[in-house]
Amino acid sequence: MILIDIIAGARPNFMKVAPIIKAIKKSQRNGGSLTFRLVHTGQHYDPKLSGSFFEQLNIPQPDINLDVGSGTQAEQTGAIMIKYEKLLFDDPSQLCIVVGDVTSTMACAISAQKMGVPVAHVEAGIRSGDWTMPEEINRLATDAVTNWFFTTSQVANENLKKSGIEENRIFFVGNTMIDTLLANMTRFRSPDFWSDLSLDKNKYIVLTLHRPSNVVELKSFSSLLQ
Repeated sequence: MILIDIIAGARPNFMKVAPIIKAIKKSQRNGGSLTFRLVHTGQHYDPKLSGSFFEQLNIPQPDINLDVGSGTQAEQTGAIMIKYEKLLFDDPSQLCIVVGDVTSTMACAISAQKMGVPVAHVEAGIRSGDWTMPEEINRLATDAVTNWFFTTSQVANENLKKSGIEENRIFFVGNTMIDTLLANMTRFRSPDFWSDLSLDKNKYIVLTLHRPSNVVELKSFSSLLQ
């Protein structure tokens, strides 16, 4: 059997790994030789950001929880690398799959390569060009140590080719977040505020902002809101 580590650490990761886990389980039912170990780094640990997602998305509970908890980005990165390295030293896998662009993605990719475990990056090749974004640094560092690149768009493919990645290492597979969205559409329901505010279809706007560059500076926030 081929053991694959699937890394999840922050809320977006759980939605991205759900279809991957589903695909591996389908392969197993068809006699495939793949097996997986779900490694939760503990970067997000509040039940509203972590635990409830496993139940809602029908993801098995993590096989390993590194429990890194809070801290600065450097503290979290260091803790994840140390704990994941120890896991690989004690019980190595044959592949490390990382998704997205969070601290856990970068930290586990680096630790895996240093331990001789190849890395596959799902959602590889995305670039903003803005090095003030922590996510952009994570993307660049992760792709620098990735063996196989799974992309969501042709733009990502071109970004990787421009950086010197051979085409035979790039696989355009689409967006696993969309796979999760489609898989859960039958569970959609109107929130309570729909009726409380007497909202009508196509007559309101939902805006979500979370990056510090968008919400910390009043000028930037006001511009987006306008």
